Amino acid sequence: MLEVHGAITHTNRDGAALFDRAMLQALPVMTLETSTAVTDGIRRFDGFLMRDLLAHVGATGATVTATALNDYAVAIAADDFERFDVLVAYAYEGAPLQVSDKGPLWIVYPRDQHAELQDIRYDYRWVWQLTRLDIQ
Repeated sequence: MLEVHGAITHTNRDGAALFDRAMLQALPVMTLETSTAVTDGIRRFDGFLMRDLLAHVGATGATVTATALNDYAVAIAADDFERFDVLVAYAYEGAPLQVSDKGPLWIVYPRDQHAELQDIRYDYRWVWQLTRLDIQ
């Protein structure tokens, strides 16, 4: 479901950390209610904090490149994940995210909790259909 590569110390296959749904759901669960640029109103997302995942794999890099199923990729400063409670959602409105609806994973920023996150520059970091992270 998710591959993590690069500057990490905890791997489980060929120098990478590969996760299935059960492994991701074993991380501490977080719920976030926020608006998005692509949905109406306040929405509920369930998942795990990106910083918890990065700690779990022993990430040491300053940049995280997130890649989606369609090969969309964006580099995100790892500092974002310390400054904000950035969620990697696997459920939306109580149901598992499906590929047909931005799943299986979606990076979600707490945009309603921080005015600066309503800037369009952060909207580009909301990677849906997330499949890979590269730590540099």
